[in-house]
Amino acid sequence: MRPASLITADCEPKSLEQASTLPGYMYADPAFHSFDAETIFARNWQLICGAEKLAKAGDHVVAEIAGRPIILVRGDEGVLRGFFNVCKHRAGPLALQDGNAHQLQCKYHGWTYTLAGQLRAAHEMQLAKDFDINCIHLDGIKTAEWEGLVFACVGEAPEIDVLLGGIRERIRPIDLAKFRFHSSIAYDVQSNWKAYVDNYLEGYHLPHVHPGLNKLLDYRQYTTNLAPWYSYQQSPLVGDQGPYTAGEAHYYFIYPNLMLNILPGRLQTNRVVPLASGRCRVLFDYFYTDLESAAAKKLIAEDFAFSDEVQKEDIGICERVQKGLASGVYTAGRLSPKRESGVHHFQELVRTAYRNAAI
Repeated sequence: MRPASLITADCEPKSLEQASTLPGYMYADPAFHSFDAETIFARNWQLICGAEKLAKAGDHVVAEIAGRPIILVRGDEGVLRGFFNVCKHRAGPLALQDGNAHQLQCKYHGWTYTLAGQLRAAHEMQLAKDFDINCIHLDGIKTAEWEGLVFACVGEAPEIDVLLGGIRERIRPIDLAKFRFHSSIAYDVQSNWKAYVDNYLEGYHLPHVHPGLNKLLDYRQYTTNLAPWYSYQQSPLVGDQGPYTAGEAHYYFIYPNLMLNILPGRLQTNRVVPLASGRCRVLFDYFYTDLESAAAKKLIAEDFAFSDEVQKEDIGICERVQKGLASGVYTAGRLSPKRESGVHHFQELVRTAYRNAAI
């Protein structure tokens, strides 16, 4: 449902040179939590996991997109499929956690489905008239694999190669498919998900919020480039710490809530999950090309410590910004065309989603 506070004029497109930010109420009004779920998250791709978690027949992963429970399954023939994690009997779950099984069995009444989603057994249904298990199939969703990452979508969205077109070519010779999963960390943040994304999308705050990181990146050559569905921040590395010793740092934001942080030998994916109008959870997955050597283990330890430091700095500023956005004092502010083109790009995509929903 459209929030009562939504002002149509605030959804109109704005050029970068004339742009102001999204108004504060779009970050603070509780009605925007469900509005964002339906207008943005239910209509776009979501990263679910690394492909390693779905390598073998029967491997399955459970997740949610916009409040809808889903399950991704690797079939016997190697095909990846996605379904709503909702039994066709009385809406029970087919799996409660990630795992491996030769079939999907509802945890409520035991109806069982093949890995392709076809009902194969429904116990004690003999007296039901005109009941044919061959006519019952789980509701499917779109899935895609890209460079060792698995995505799903519960609505209509551009094809995955359109969404991510040009990324693999730009980061060569880095091959993301060769990275191996190491571990996950989750951070709960007392801010709206859009405020967290805004913060990620610019290096403007580096000298003021991240003194350590600012020493490792060349702020003078820090640039932002735009594509239809993502923005790309890039900086030469000038530090001597962990993975920041050589090459370039690539920071990709893929609409609406995915970050790919690519450094020599390391991929970090960040997913920003809305929890409420003033709360989100950021899920960090770490991937490395080398997990075994002593040098790699040392680098990983340094990387985790430094990443945690940067993340806590970001959380601190995002939570203070959220208080400002919700204060009733702030309306909207002008953007720096030089430093905040990525913020403008993201906010224009949000405006477009709101505008389309309001028609």
